[in-house]
Amino acid sequence: MQSSASLLQRQKQSIVASPQLIESIRLLQLAHAELHQFVEQELEKNPLLEPASNDAEALGDVLPGEDQYIGAGENDVARPTMAESRERLGERKTLRNTANNSPGNRPAFDEFVALTETLHDHVARQIALTALTPQERRIAGQLAAQLEDTGYLRANLLELAESLNIRAADVERVLGTLQHFDPPGIFARTLSECLEIQLRQRDRFDPAMATLVANLEMLARRDFQALKQRCGVDEEDLLDMLQEIRALDPKPGNRFQSGASECIIPDVLVMPSPGGGWQIELDPDTLPKLLINQTYFAEVSRHAVQNSKDQAFLNECLQNANWLIRSLDQRAKTILKVATEIVRQQEAFLEHGVAHLRPLNLRTVADAINVHESTVSRVTSNKYMLTPRGVFEMKYFFTVPIASCQGGDAHSAEAVRHRIKEIVASESPHDVLSDDDIVGRLKETGIEVARRTVTKYREAMNIPSSVQRRREKRLWLNGERRPRTADESGA
Repeated sequence: MQSSASLLQRQKQSIVASPQLIESIRLLQLAHAELHQFVEQELEKNPLLEPASNDAEALGDVLPGEDQYIGAGENDVARPTMAESRERLGERKTLRNTANNSPGNRPAFDEFVALTETLHDHVARQIALTALTPQERRIAGQLAAQLEDTGYLRANLLELAESLNIRAADVERVLGTLQHFDPPGIFARTLSECLEIQLRQRDRFDPAMATLVANLEMLARRDFQALKQRCGVDEEDLLDMLQEIRALDPKPGNRFQSGASECIIPDVLVMPSPGGGWQIELDPDTLPKLLINQTYFAEVSRHAVQNSKDQAFLNECLQNANWLIRSLDQRAKTILKVATEIVRQQEAFLEHGVAHLRPLNLRTVADAINVHESTVSRVTSNKYMLTPRGVFEMKYFFTVPIASCQGGDAHSAEAVRHRIKEIVASESPHDVLSDDDIVGRLKETGIEVARRTVTKYREAMNIPSSVQRRREKRLWLNGERRPRTADESGA
C-alpha cells in the first residue's frame, strides 16, 4: 500500500457563537437590577439610544430632534458635527439626572424612610458615654471595629494586644467593660459566653445553669436525662432552666439594621382572570424601554459621509442599538412564554396550595415552548413570580417526581416534604411517629417513598428524630401538668 497526499474540499455546517449571540444569551440570565445597569452602560456609550420614558420627553426640549423617534422624517434643525455627537455622550447623563431631579417629579418613598440605627452606631455612642482612659478608648475602638453584625467578637485578643503594643490583660479588662453594653450578650466570643453574659445580667447564672450552658451540645441532642444528672436537678427545675435559655437571644446584634433592606421585585405577575383562568404579565418596572433616535442619526450621517471613520462609528452605534432592542424584546417574550407554561403546569398549586405541586423538569417546559433546556434554565435563574400564594423563585416550581403507589400521577418532592411536615406537626405527644411510621402514613395517601428518603427530607427541614421529639414532648407535657404558682397564674 502506497500513501499519497491529496487535496479535498468539503462543506459542512456549524454554529459559531458571535459576540452578540453570547451577549444575548447572557441577557436572559441577568436579574432585572443587573439588566438595568447594563442598559444604563449602553445608553452612556451609544448616542443613538434613548430611554422611552419621561426622561426622553424632558430631554426633547434641550436636544434637537429628541421628540422624533423611529420612523420620523427629517427636519430643518442645525446639523450637529461629529465632535458634538461625541460630546453628547457625556452631556446626556447630566441632562437625564437633571430631568429626574426636576421639581415636577415625585420623590421616591425611600427618601422619607427614617434611617435605623446600626449596631456599630449603637456601640460607638455607648463608648463615647463611658468613662474610659485614652488608651482604653483606643482599645474599645479597635474591638468595636471587629464586631460582627450578629454581635459576636471574632478577634484574637493576643494579636490585638501585640498590634497595639499593650498587655493582653488590658484588652481583657476593656472587653469585660464592653460586654456590659446594650444589647445584653454583645461582644461575646462563643454562644456559651453570649448566654452566660445575659444570664449574669439577669442574676440567674447559678452552678446548675453554668453546667447547662457548658453542655449546649447535649441540649442540642435533646438528651434531657443526661442533663438532669449533670446539672443535679429534677425534671421540673430542668424545664424552668430550658425556658430561661429559650428566652435568651443567641444573636443579640440581629435586632439592629446592618444595611439597606432589600425587597424582592417579581418579574412576572400572575393574577386570577375575571373570566376564569390566570392572567400572566411581566412587571413593566423590570423591563427597560429603549428607542432609536432616527432623526439624530440622519442629521449626523450627512456630515459624517465625508469621513469614513465617523460613518463607521455611526453604523456601529446603529447596529448595536438595533441588536439591543431586539434582544430585550426577545428576552421579555421568552420569560413570558416560560412563565405561561409554568402556570399551565402548576395550576393546581395556584388553586389549592403546595400539597398539589406537580413534579416538573426543564425538558417538559422546553419541549412545550420549543426552546432548549439551557434557555429555560437561564430564564428561571434569579427571576421571581408573584402569585396569589406568595412570591416564589421560578426555579421553585421545578421539583423531582416521587412515584405513586396507586398508579396515578407522581407527586413532587416539595409536596412530599410539606406532607411530612404536616404529619409530624399533628402527631400526639403519646404517639410520636418514627420514620417507618411516616412512610406508612404517606403510603396511605398514595405516596411511595423509602424510609431513607423520609429521613433525608426530615433532616433537611431540621425536624428532630422520633427519639428526640418524644423526649422533648414528654418534658413539655410534664411542664404543662405542673401546678402553676400564684405568680404564674396571674393571681
